[in-house]
Amino acid sequence: MEMNQLTKITLAWELFGEQVPKTHIAQKLEIHRETVGLWIKEIEKNPSGLTGFIDNYLSAKKGERSKRKLDGLLKNQIWRIRDENRDCCGQKVREYLNREFGVLLSVKTIYKVLGEKYQLRSKWKKNQVRGPVPKALNPREVIQMDSVDFGWVFAFTGIDIFTKEVIVSLYPALTSMEGLNFLNQAISKFKHTSLLQTDGGSEFKDNFRKNVFNFADRFRVARPYKKNEQSYIESFNRSLRKECLGWGKYTQKDIPALEKEVNEYLEYYHTKRIHLSLGLKTPNDNLKEYQVSDI
Repeated sequence: MEMNQLTKITLAWELFGEQVPKTHIAQKLEIHRETVGLWIKEIEKNPSGLTGFIDNYLSAKKGERSKRKLDGLLKNQIWRIRDENRDCCGQKVREYLNREFGVLLSVKTIYKVLGEKYQLRSKWKKNQVRGPVPKALNPREVIQMDSVDFGWVFAFTGIDIFTKEVIVSLYPALTSMEGLNFLNQAISKFKHTSLLQTDGGSEFKDNFRKNVFNFADRFRVARPYKKNEQSYIESFNRSLRKECLGWGKYTQKDIPALEKEVNEYLEYYHTKRIHLSLGLKTPNDNLKEYQVSDI
């Protein structure tokens, strides 16, 4: 006949009093050794000994524990925050929820609520071979540039990897002349950088390379198929697609409307969109902290 838990507690205490090792007690009662140790420790601490511990044990076990439930209004606020902030992650939802309502929930709880309404993407695959990640200790130390193909429209993008400040320009072609034009815009915005890094695309050759040292002390081309070397700008490019321009194909006549969308997005990105890597601050907050002029 199987012993109930109270009988096991009593026997464990009696056997311990007979100086039977805890490991042997656990084997005899078919329970984990740590459970035996926990029982004995709590009995020894209790002023009433075994009797007091059993009373506390029975009180704790009365009835089922009530599960914490989130009301529908709070769930709607979580969904609204995610929608308003362009499908942001659970950590950011948690921060916005705390700022707006003073409510603190665990990230796990927030993802459970989000999972009721949204199809969440799978976790990032680990243990993949990657290139070295560039590092910067100050603003304007490292700038990364890239381009994004939107059919017959190309977005040239640049990011200060320390402050997360970005620049975006749209062009109808992908040549070194457009690259040079974008470089001049970067000079106007960022002034100067210690290191400029791009991929090996044709837009970053010829005219671009002839003028690159007007902007940068050093120029580096990331190795092909080593996405992690351009991780910061690649991450922003994904955000630009996901949160602004999507995955559609556009024509040259769409550029004026697209530029309006991009400008509105950059305003949101710099002034409202918090970053985990910035300690849940916006790029403009970070720029002000380092006394760098914002956008």
